[in-house]
Amino acid sequence: MPKMKTKRGAAKRFKLTGSGKIKRGKAFTSHILTKKTTKRKRNLRKSGLVDSTDIKGIRRILPYM
Repeated sequence: MPKMKTKRGAAKRFKLTGSGKIKRGKAFTSHILTKKTTKRKRNLRKSGLVDSTDIKGIRRILPYM
């Protein structure tokens, strides 16, 4: 059986934490920032974790993660 290919777009968006959880960046940070509060923009800079319901699909497109 041939090797599975990694979806390169997903590989750039997700990283693995030390405990095996999948880390992701937050959305809504690219434009229309004037109406967002400073506190909201500061919290969007932090990374988040992928929800447990989405992990199965992400592991499928990132087989060697």
